[in-house]
Amino acid sequence: MKYRLLVLDIDGTVTNTEKKVTPRTKAAIKKLQEQGTLVAIASGRPTRGIAPVADELEFDKYGSYVLAFNGARIVNWKTKECIYSKTLALGMPRKLYRSAVRHEVGIITYEEEQIIAGTTPDIYMETESRITGLPICYRQDFPNYVNFPVNKCLLTGEPDELERIEPLLAEEYLHEAQIFRSEPFFLEATPKNVDKAYCLEKLLKLLGISREEMVCCGDGYNDISMIQFAGLGAAMANAQEKVKDVADYITVRSNDEDGVEEVIEKFFLKE
Repeated sequence: MKYRLLVLDIDGTVTNTEKKVTPRTKAAIKKLQEQGTLVAIASGRPTRGIAPVADELEFDKYGSYVLAFNGARIVNWKTKECIYSKTLALGMPRKLYRSAVRHEVGIITYEEEQIIAGTTPDIYMETESRITGLPICYRQDFPNYVNFPVNKCLLTGEPDELERIEPLLAEEYLHEAQIFRSEPFFLEATPKNVDKAYCLEKLLKLLGISREEMVCCGDGYNDISMIQFAGLGAAMANAQEKVKDVADYITVRSNDEDGVEEVIEKFFLKE
């Protein structure tokens, strides 16, 4: 099978534990784009949080794509055109805020160049701020302030607590939102039926590429849908066990050892 599209998660996949793209991984992705193969980043990060990585990988030069907010937005990085976007219903941030307060966990969403926190910023919000490069703005009037369309909200808290409330909120918002963990301490709330696989289906149709011609590589819970959907799903050596369980291929090398380069060499650049 000749693969025509490589889709990569960022954190724990393209970047190492220091949240940096190593020279070898960068060179492999650049070489792949130079030979005419399309690359896409599919991340839970907001668009602004993906921008530094997309720019470093020269997506603007090669016409590659950015899939932000776990699949709620697609951007052609060469033209900066948003070619697909799906947002939560306007009343959802208010409802999710009430749920967060009830369960004593944190809640944030995103506005242009900043993270909007509805509860006192915690260490997990600070982690998101470091990852995305966006500052936190704490708004005590969060339910009234967030009166604009958002692609997702993020609940933050201790892993055990989020694991406990995940099925409760998934049931509560069964017909209104997609509720799932992207990290043990992050509980995502995205538009109903939106995940990385759903967004990739939209992109594939636009590009005229079949899913059998796509390789997806990731490490986290929110990568499971795209790894299952891909013609070939690759899990990083450092991936969560549930991700490895559904993958067609598990890299020998971790994200700190240029596992993405391994995938590119094995499935795209081989003679």
